[in-house]
Amino acid sequence: MADVEGFCLKKVLVVFESCLTEKQEVLMDPYIEGWKGLVRFLNSLGTIFSFVSKDAVTKIQIMENFRSGGQQEKYLTVQSMVTYELASGLVDLKNRSEHPNSGCRTILRLHRALHWLQLFLEALRTSQEDSKTSVLCTDSYNASLANYHPWIIRKAATLAFCALPTRNTFLENMNLGSPEEAVDMLGEALPHICKVYEITEALYAKHKLLDLP
Repeated sequence: MADVEGFCLKKVLVVFESCLTEKQEVLMDPYIEGWKGLVRFLNSLGTIFSFVSKDAVTKIQIMENFRSGGQQEKYLTVQSMVTYELASGLVDLKNRSEHPNSGCRTILRLHRALHWLQLFLEALRTSQEDSKTSVLCTDSYNASLANYHPWIIRKAATLAFCALPTRNTFLENMNLGSPEEAVDMLGEALPHICKVYEITEALYAKHKLLDLP
């Protein structure tokens, strides 16, 4: 694993706590900041997760451009983005043609990757000390992101996961203290990510956007 000195996953995960408004809308800026932190976390693990982190960096840049562009107020929340882009015909619903980098499509890709990380970290939190990290990661991947990746990426990913360290070593390298302290912190932070995921999932399901090309 790469050196993670000075990196703390807790600071990343708590950002997602600030994503939700009182109306349970997902604020775009903290969502983007949270993903920047997750990219740092993935990169700290070496090249194993580069197939996700590199794509996430591209998606983050797209969303930052929307937030600094002429229609930035339309992208204040995920909800306002969906409303604006659908009303303006800016989403390719069947074929990826005129609007391949729409905000709706871009957030959907990050949303799917967030689900995988959520499942993986939750599996780490609830697993036994002798559980194999590679198996936990593979199972989480197969239950989420793998459904949207071609065979060659799925094969490369599952092979890369075999290089993951033991569960306790992985938890220690999160810079959260002991494995026990890491488990406790994940228990506090993951519900916030889960809530953000669930609200986004429900929003996309409502507007039939979960299968955007």
